[in-house]
Amino acid sequence: MHDPAAVLRATFGYQSFRGRQQDVIDRVMAGRHTLAVMPTGAGKSLTYQIPALCRPGTGLVLSPLIALMHDQVRSATAAGLRAATLTSADDEADRAETLRRFRNGELDLLYVAPERATSEGFRRLLAQQPLSLIAIDEAHCVSEWGHDFRPDYRLLSGLLDAFPDVPRLALTATADSATRRDILGQLGIPEDGLVLAGFDRPNIRYAIAPRDGLPRQLAAFIADNPGPGIVYVQSRDATERLAADIARATGRPTRAYHAGLDPAVRAANQAAFVASEEMVIVATIAFGMGIDKPDVRFVAHLDLPKNIEGYYQETGRGGRDGLPADAWMAYGLQDVVNQRRMIDESPAAEEFKQVMRGKLDALLALAEATDCRRVRLLAYFDETYGMPPDAPEGQERVPLMHCGSCDNCLSPPAVWDGTDAARKLLSTIYRVQQQSGIGFGAGHIMDILRGKTTDKVKQFFHERVSTFGIGAEYSETQLRGVLRQLIAIGAVEVDAEKFNTLRLTDGSRAVLRGEVPVRLRESVSQPAPRRSRRERTGGSASAAAPAAAAALDTAGQARFAALKAWRAEVAKAHNLPAYVIFHDATLAAIAERAPGSLEDLEGVSGLGAKKLEAYGEEVVRVIAGVR
Repeated sequence: MHDPAAVLRATFGYQSFRGRQQDVIDRVMAGRHTLAVMPTGAGKSLTYQIPALCRPGTGLVLSPLIALMHDQVRSATAAGLRAATLTSADDEADRAETLRRFRNGELDLLYVAPERATSEGFRRLLAQQPLSLIAIDEAHCVSEWGHDFRPDYRLLSGLLDAFPDVPRLALTATADSATRRDILGQLGIPEDGLVLAGFDRPNIRYAIAPRDGLPRQLAAFIADNPGPGIVYVQSRDATERLAADIARATGRPTRAYHAGLDPAVRAANQAAFVASEEMVIVATIAFGMGIDKPDVRFVAHLDLPKNIEGYYQETGRGGRDGLPADAWMAYGLQDVVNQRRMIDESPAAEEFKQVMRGKLDALLALAEATDCRRVRLLAYFDETYGMPPDAPEGQERVPLMHCGSCDNCLSPPAVWDGTDAARKLLSTIYRVQQQSGIGFGAGHIMDILRGKTTDKVKQFFHERVSTFGIGAEYSETQLRGVLRQLIAIGAVEVDAEKFNTLRLTDGSRAVLRGEVPVRLRESVSQPAPRRSRRERTGGSASAAAPAAAAALDTAGQARFAALKAWRAEVAKAHNLPAYVIFHDATLAAIAERAPGSLEDLEGVSGLGAKKLEAYGEEVVRVIAGVR
């Protein structure tokens, strides 16, 4: 066996492990089954790549998406690992070559999908060569409580049972306590096998706002965020329409991505985004786990996700290189209605529906929060901000209530007491239904409360209702915020089968009696306060300076620009994404060092032996050309 720390330095060019990486690797090296819960961007892939290089045999990696596997193989190969996929997308010649390499012990890593891994024929193949480990990526897919449950993951027990002495490593960035317990049970990992790293992504700044002129809000957000970005929407039609709108409004290269596109078009759009350093892709969550791109600078949600796990997973696509990234979400009352309806109409068991309602409630509480977003987000995953589970021994651990970088911390919102408005809304719903014998939608209820004599109000004689006009001091925006919260806490239900009409619930009584206070943030018409360029990059205020190069002086930025131009040429020549050659952070480290020889490049973070051999002389030449 080889020394993992030595492999880390020589192969990957990193001088030390980060966070809980070493704890996970030590367990795998000792042959122990492990569940590692680590945030996206924390270097999960190294926790199986390094043991696969250090232990005898081939590392088997189970991954849910073919495109993701191909990206991971491409990056692993660039670092000098012998890696291959065995998927339905590989042609016959490639599959034959992969099988030959595996049988001859010429692979460090073999990536396959769970569907293939559970077949009897594949198990017979695996028995022909020793396995160094079995890694189960995106392990939350095995849990019915997870946000992206996939039944094929439930069938992995047969494979694992066939190789009981091979260390299994389950990996996920997103799992609450119930999901973690389920993963451990399903994959036969002991409770002491859980390695829980902190969920915090300090480089991501979170902002959430009610929809209020969405085209203007989105245009302002994108204009303030250069670099590659993802815009998530729920409907397929919206992806293509919005992509065209963004391209016209901003001039940025933009593509759409959804499951209904022709597979060749979908693959081409993803490849173009992965290769680009400025493209915006508008996608449904079909674009979730299939993206392995470290330099995404922003993620925007234009619809409310189903739960915090999904939101965390999707925002985690931003800033995987550790550099600043923005996560912004806009949502509205209709989102709450739609999500509630999808849960209620689901054919799932009532126990499952109750869990999903609780998850949606937690997300709504995060969206409506007036305190620190990061504190709430981490609390959902049982982590106290300022007290991460992966903090070094002896480090002071003090709970913190403000992160200083989410929208609520940067610009604390004004808060108003909506209890009176909530009671008036509930009273109006009750009295209107009592008078007319039927229910009505949100707009009509608010018209009555605000004293608006519309044709519909006159048609049903609702100007005679005792609550008509008693809420005239509230704006429609304020009342929509109150109604969102009433739906969120279960005090109002929306009857989707009767044209989204509103009705009271058992939970209405406590609000009507004044026992449940309703406090809300003042609605704003602009996106959340933006960080200045200096705040986003952590250094220079120069608008031209990419995040990685912001701390460099003028000469250093010139070297960085020359290195980026060289990297783009190499990437194009080899049909690779630029980040596979070098991450921006590595280019910035080289630009700062200004190497005059190959020896000067030794120790640069992210520059391992294979890349030093492949690109070292060219890098020195590029630097010499800008001196």
